[in-house]
Amino acid sequence: MTKPSIDDLNQQFAFESSQASFRLVVGQGGIPVAEVRNSLAEAQISLQGAHLLSWVPSGKSDVIWLSEDATFSEGKSLRGGIPICWPWFGAHQTNEAFPAHGFARTVIWALIGVEQLTTGETQIRFELNTEKLSQQLQKMWPTVTSAEYIVTVGETLRLELKTTNHSAEDIIIGEALHTYFNVVDVSKTQVEGLDGKEYLDKPDSFKLKTQTGLIEINEEVDRVYLQTPDDVFINNPQRKIKISKQGSLSTIVWNPWEAVAEKMGDLGKNGYLQMLCVESANAADNVVHIKAGQSHTLDVTYSLLDA
Repeated sequence: MTKPSIDDLNQQFAFESSQASFRLVVGQGGIPVAEVRNSLAEAQISLQGAHLLSWVPSGKSDVIWLSEDATFSEGKSLRGGIPICWPWFGAHQTNEAFPAHGFARTVIWALIGVEQLTTGETQIRFELNTEKLSQQLQKMWPTVTSAEYIVTVGETLRLELKTTNHSAEDIIIGEALHTYFNVVDVSKTQVEGLDGKEYLDKPDSFKLKTQTGLIEINEEVDRVYLQTPDDVFINNPQRKIKISKQGSLSTIVWNPWEAVAEKMGDLGKNGYLQMLCVESANAADNVVHIKAGQSHTLDVTYSLLDA
């Protein structure tokens, strides 16, 4: 999909009032970025990957973490924010040459709608249609499929990822909203809500284990928790974050810790201490089967609670 004209997009979608505004600007690396402001919050969303870069509720600090060493480049994934992993999660099942976590996070999404709601929230709609992708990407995903992404910015942040199968055959997708949360000190942060749940432990050869109590981060953590539809909470000294979801049966908890972070090269100095990924997903045993002509929606809401 070609990069859209900023002027054309602004002519169609930009608005400004005393209570709210929306506009497109040229971001780092020449990539278009949507800037959202209302009385409840501010946000930034890159059109490449429909990648949310920032969400700042009024009077609060940024809930989303973005690496100080993130590289903004066309066709390249970005470290931090909320990447969309789609239409597969992790390595491709049959072809290792295909990009990890799919291609949705590295292509330009079409901006198809902006609405200022009566609640004071701003709703932005994006679309990715595989028919409009390059031939190279279509070879990776030959069935005609579309993804609609609805971002509602306010006191809470709601993300809806709707996948529609336009083909005459059933498809199987893996997906995740790979959210990097901003935490004061990950070593003093706990994840609540997964006690008793089974998980695949990637650093330990994907062994199946069972969670006992709260998740504490004091080493590399890379886990896919299975059959986890319920609310999850991130507790840290700064604040408590509530993650509520529908249409998602997997929860990924990830922090690379020091040794892996150093090898990655784009997390910034001690960046691993300031971030924690808690991802709402459908992965591993929880991939989604979508029948011909049908749709599936992954729906997640983030909210802040008193610490």
